[in-house]
Amino acid sequence: MAGHGAPSTEPDELRAASGLAVAIVAASWHTQVMDGLLDGALRATTDAGVEPAVVRVPGTFELPVAAARLAPQYDAVVALGVVIRGGTPHFDYVCQGATTGLTDVSVRTGVPVGFGVLTCDDEQQALDRAGLPGSVEDKGYEAAAAALQTAVALRDALEP
Repeated sequence: MAGHGAPSTEPDELRAASGLAVAIVAASWHTQVMDGLLDGALRATTDAGVEPAVVRVPGTFELPVAAARLAPQYDAVVALGVVIRGGTPHFDYVCQGATTGLTDVSVRTGVPVGFGVLTCDDEQQALDRAGLPGSVEDKGYEAAAAALQTAVALRDALEP
């Protein structure tokens, strides 16, 4: 079950991220879903007391290159996108490319990348996860919270 066993993302727990430099990179396809994901990520950064830079790119496939360019100047990057399965292998290629690319950015740069890419079989699954009124999950908030919490954990572990 989605969300079962998820770590806490209470607003008070995000306050330790205050002062971090954060970028949110959001795709533009599927406007309603993307607006929900972006709103959720912005709520998380607001809860943390962080004013993020927001960069919009055309689609999910473009997220890794944007994250790669931004990561050296930020403490955390949040990547938001949605890919909905169609009748061709395009879904598989875009999902794999985005996942591999964003993982590479995070590992190569040492900058946490919050993975807020929905990979759904249909539009309803995406709407259910977009943090919209009536959604059962808020993956934009969760992705931003994960990036912020990881950045704080790394900062705290690496401080003398």
